[in-house]
Amino acid sequence: MDQQLLFLINRSWAHPALDRLMAVVSSFDFWLPFLVIGAVLAVVLGGWRAWAMLLAIGLAVGITDALVVDTIKGAVGRPRPHDMVAGVRTLDLARAKPRFLSITKPLQEEISVAKIRGAAGNSFPSGHASNNFAVAAVVFCFYRRWGWVAFLPAALVSYSRIYVGAHWPLDVLTSCLIGAGIGFLVVALLEVLWRRWAGRVAPRFSAQHPSLLAA
Repeated sequence: MDQQLLFLINRSWAHPALDRLMAVVSSFDFWLPFLVIGAVLAVVLGGWRAWAMLLAIGLAVGITDALVVDTIKGAVGRPRPHDMVAGVRTLDLARAKPRFLSITKPLQEEISVAKIRGAAGNSFPSGHASNNFAVAAVVFCFYRRWGWVAFLPAALVSYSRIYVGAHWPLDVLTSCLIGAGIGFLVVALLEVLWRRWAGRVAPRFSAQHPSLLAA
């Protein structure tokens, strides 16, 4: 089932316009300017709740990427699709400096030709999917009314990792759940710690902000 779904997304549902879109979406360099601008705006205009959210995002991504994802990848060692199955398309942006110029250049596309017996790899979990869903979960916790929107780019990035042949579908799905779970857990833990200790450390400030999640 995993392989069938992979080929549906990677080949049957492919289109030249989607090829470029998915390669761009899958690149961290594309998102970096938006992340920087968003963080700066949150610091300058967002106030206390936005600052708390940025702290939670930093902790959630740090735990997800440096601890959970790397540990599981080393323990599981599941090869990527193109290292196991013939006929998988791999898509990537061309090399260019500065990196954003690669958007205008022809894509790098290869087709896997043979299985590699005994190959190790790092397909599970997907760092892209885990990290993006960790961020989305944190944003949702702090801004319930519109925070769900953060799950849309997270889902798009996750889908793109399957489309470009970098990860198995079930690996990506599980990675989304891992990231979201860590994001929710980090926010819950920070909220408990804040309610329990902030009043002792900074009683006046705590009285003004009894919850991390409140404006």
